[in-house]
This record gives sequence, structure tokens and C-alpha cells, in this order.
Amino acid sequence: MFRFTLPRDIYCGHGAIDELSLLKGHKKAFICTGGHSMRAGGFLQKTEKVLKDAGLATYTLEGITPDPSIEEVQKGAKLMEEFQPDVIVAIGGGSPIDAAKAMWVFYEYPNLTFDEIKKPFSLPPLRQKAIFVAIPSTSGTATEVTAFSVITDYSTGIKYPLADFNLTPDLAILDLDIPFTMPKKLTAHTGMDALTHATEAYVSKFANGFTEPLSKQAVSDIFDNIVESYHGDKEARGKMHIAQCLAGMAFSNGLLGITHSLAHKIGAVFHVPHGCANAILMPYVIQFNKKACLSRYADLARVAGLPGRTDAQLVISYEEAIQKLNQKMDIPLTLKDYGVPEELYLAKKDAIAKNAVLDACTPENPREADAEAMAKILECAYYGKMVNF
Repeated sequence: MFRFTLPRDIYCGHGAIDELSLLKGHKKAFICTGGHSMRAGGFLQKTEKVLKDAGLATYTLEGITPDPSIEEVQKGAKLMEEFQPDVIVAIGGGSPIDAAKAMWVFYEYPNLTFDEIKKPFSLPPLRQKAIFVAIPSTSGTATEVTAFSVITDYSTGIKYPLADFNLTPDLAILDLDIPFTMPKKLTAHTGMDALTHATEAYVSKFANGFTEPLSKQAVSDIFDNIVESYHGDKEARGKMHIAQCLAGMAFSNGLLGITHSLAHKIGAVFHVPHGCANAILMPYVIQFNKKACLSRYADLARVAGLPGRTDAQLVISYEEAIQKLNQKMDIPLTLKDYGVPEELYLAKKDAIAKNAVLDACTPENPREADAEAMAKILECAYYGKMVNF
């Protein structure tokens, strides 16, 4: 028995923001966004105009920070409470959309605490006050189609992935004009995040007949387009925006694994961008996991057109291909090369390993990983050593 949940509607194409006119009949839209890129590109103004032309009053919350905190989420929820929207529109990267999802929860249930909502799949029903619309600007997190929101508790230094199908947006808009605003480094990091989503969803314990073809198509399209997208090719940027959404559909329903468990904890402590952390970690996690699911990784290597006569050869090709992509896009191959100080790594590795075991993504991993295993994988990813246990 499994569940497969997506937004009710997904609109994709150049100029797709215009489809916000479908919200005519609603009264108030609370718009959430991050830094300056959406305003600089004119996309925020277009969002506001389409909504106003459809008869909605709007309030715009700008400046949502990367890796949003619990406190930032609660402040946003209070602003929502004052404005009383019946639509929440989040436009931008993964951080503002994730923050808006969490704000939505506290807007609908102001008496809940963060400790109460961080338990996976424990939220009460949403949509009592508002529906949720997501417009992604980056081609990686796919939060516009997922049941997840990642929020950081800076008091503990831990990133918590909130997980509940209630968090899946009602409407996702993939405007293919927006990804052109991404700088090269962000294009690389988000693209590798998408590849990690597709890969982990395919080998997850909860992969199923609905998620598997989505994962495979995403892997194929990402390998075909990620480097060209990194170098600014417009057609490749558009294809990556769709591929990351396919990967999101897969992992939101098939779930993830310990690449993400470790990346969540590393990001909060070492301040490595999430997609970059995934890109560094993934080959080492594959080396660990392949004892449990060699043929599954081999399937993905075939989809990507990689060489190998046996499953073992194909999986080695897949590990190496990921590292080659990293090199082509100026992503370090180890955490040490990224610049994480050795004394900081040594001081924090055991805590990171223990917290990674508790992450919501760990139970779905194809091979069981305790704190000792997590620490060994982290050591290999720091020093660039082969995972051979």
C-alpha cells in the first residue's frame, strides 16, 4: 500500500505566471519571496499585477533568508494572521517556498509548536483558511510539488525536514522564463540536488510503480542537460526546470535516503549549501548503499547511458559520472576541499552522525545506517576515501 500525491494543477511554460489569473474569486493573496532576484527580474511585480488584475488584494513579504529559521517562520505566520489571506503564493527558491509552507501551518494552527509539527506526517488538515501556490525560481528543490519543508532550528544547529502530504501545494507554476535568473553556481548546486532526489527516490524502500518512471526520466534528462544548463544554454535551463519537477514528484512520494540525512545536518553546522552537500556526499553514499541495491543503481546508470557490462561496473560508472559532473561545474569532491576546517569537522562529526540517524529521510534508505556508519561515511566524504564497509 502506498500513496501518491501531487498538486491539483501544474502549469508549465514560458510566461506561466499569467495562470495566476485562475485565482479570480479569491479575496486576498499573501506573497512570500526571498532576496532581490524575483523583483530584479520583474517576476514579483508580474505576480502582484496578475493577482490584482484578478481582483485579489495582496501583501508581499520580501527578504526571506536562505535556510529559514523557526523564528522567521513564526513572524511570517503572525503577518499572515493580521492580513487573513485565503491564498498564499510563494515565489523564489526552495527557502522562501519552504518557509511559506511552514508559515501556512502556523497561520492555520497558531497554537501549535514547532516540536509538534516536526514529527513526520503528523500535521492536522490544512486549507482551513488558505490554499497554497508555489512558483519556483530554481531548478532543484522541487518544493512546488513536494510534501516537504526544511526549516532550521539555530538553537540546536539542526535542519528539520517537515514532512506531511498536507504540505503539497495546491497549484504549481513552472514559468520557464524564471530559471534564466540563476547564476552558474546556483544552477550547479540545484541541478545536483535534483539528481540526488531522483537517485535516492529510485533506490528508496518506498519506491513504487508510480515513482520509478519519474526517477528514471529525471535522471536521463538531468544527465543530458545539466552541464549545458550550467553554461547558460536556454533550452537546457528549461529542460532542467521540468526534470527537477519530475524528480520532486518521485521523491515526495517515494521519499529519500541518507545523502539527504547527512546533507541536512552538514548544512546547518558547516554551512555548505544543500545542493552542494548532496553533490559531494552522493558518490560515497552510493558506495555504502550498493551492497543493498546494486541492481537499482545499475538501472540508473543504463538510463544515463553510462558504460559497464555488469551491474557492479555500471554502478562504479554512476559514481564516477557524478564526480565528473561535479568537476565540470566547479563543485569540490570532498568536504575538506570545500573548505570545512578539519578541527571543526573533528569536533562536530559525531553529533552530525547521531542527528543524521534521527533525520526523517533515514528510515527509507535501502541499507540500514547507524551512527557509526554515518560517521564513517562522513569521514570518507571529508577526506575523499572509498567507502568499503
